[in-house]
Amino acid sequence: MAEACSLLLLLVFVLSGAPVEGRHGSKLSQNYYKSTCPEVFSIVQAEVEAALNKERRMGASLLRLHFHDCFVNGCDGSIFLDDNATFIGEKTAPPNVNSTRGFNVVDDIKARLEDACPGVVSCADILAIAARDSTVILGGPSWKVKLGRKDATTASNAAATEFIPRPNLNISALLSSFDTQGLSLKDLVALSGAHTIGLVKCETFRAHIHNDSNIDPTFAKSLQRKCPRAGKDNIHQQLDLQTPTSFDNSYFKNLLKKKGLLRSDQELFSGTSADSLVKKYAADSSEFFKHFSKSMIKLGNIKPITGSSGKIRINCRKVN
Repeated sequence: MAEACSLLLLLVFVLSGAPVEGRHGSKLSQNYYKSTCPEVFSIVQAEVEAALNKERRMGASLLRLHFHDCFVNGCDGSIFLDDNATFIGEKTAPPNVNSTRGFNVVDDIKARLEDACPGVVSCADILAIAARDSTVILGGPSWKVKLGRKDATTASNAAATEFIPRPNLNISALLSSFDTQGLSLKDLVALSGAHTIGLVKCETFRAHIHNDSNIDPTFAKSLQRKCPRAGKDNIHQQLDLQTPTSFDNSYFKNLLKKKGLLRSDQELFSGTSADSLVKKYAADSSEFFKHFSKSMIKLGNIKPITGSSGKIRINCRKVN
């Protein structure tokens, strides 16, 4: 009972907008760079806007990068690190290899910030802001991004393989994966709504459209022509056929029709406790936006490195 009360108090504290304590005692704050790099928000926003003007899909890529970073030992920018003599990085882990993208955009943002305020803004914080700005630019909600994360000095291919949820998981495995990160059923459903934007490869959804029964037959057949049982692994498909570059609640409407592209998507509407949330978000985009914002704040608060631990990388791809 005492543990449950402590957890409840922590969630109230986090969602109230109060500073969040990091892995090493210091707190995250929206005003962290107010005196040391006051242009941080405007610089990141300008670069994200430029990237999305070139390719709208990049918004989904940056949002996904943040998610994959935070699920592996916390939001510490470790996903950017290239392999070196000391460790094998996260980029080549199965959930990331030939899949995660947007690294060049973060490089461009980092270069501008190093010109404006050298050695001040972390790669982890850049990604947290870029994920929010991408969502807003594509029509989604905004939220206050708390800053002050430091960058990790190592990365773990094994941890990325273990902790990043796969698209073939059932609802029980998804809940377990999110619970490991301190995230709830509501967080799982709300954050999955990010699949209203972006693309995935044939190899990612092949099993669902050919083998599963929890899918609209006509929808499955139309996709089977594009993604056969063998071959065409790298053919891409929009996660949301209706509005693939708009951040809205169409994803949940698709689930009600059994038109979720990934098995892990359709598992959210398959006769479990998640069904009521899917129905709520499909009926009311404002409810989805509200809960998505709260869940993104919780995601960004997963085990940040703060204080004297960690570093501010000059180049996001390697340790100083």
